[in-house]
Amino acid sequence: MQNFLILVDKELTLMKIAEVGNIVEFKEGLQGVVEKVNENSVIVDLTIMDNFHDLDMEEKTVVNHKRYKILNHPNEH
Repeated sequence: MQNFLILVDKELTLMKIAEVGNIVEFKEGLQGVVEKVNENSVIVDLTIMDNFHDLDMEEKTVVNHKRYKILNHPNEH
């Protein structure tokens, strides 16, 4: 996992950047698997959620690095 220092509200903050395969959470509990890491965002596959089909959402979405929390990596036990 990569760490970056970013400026948030005039303070430097250490931010962890997700890697491909990480499970992330964002926006009131939505979860997905990171498929691609971009400079400022990740592309997340939402179909891992049990209730995905009930949500009427696209399968993939883009999430800014500042807007998600890394939950775990599928290889972690």
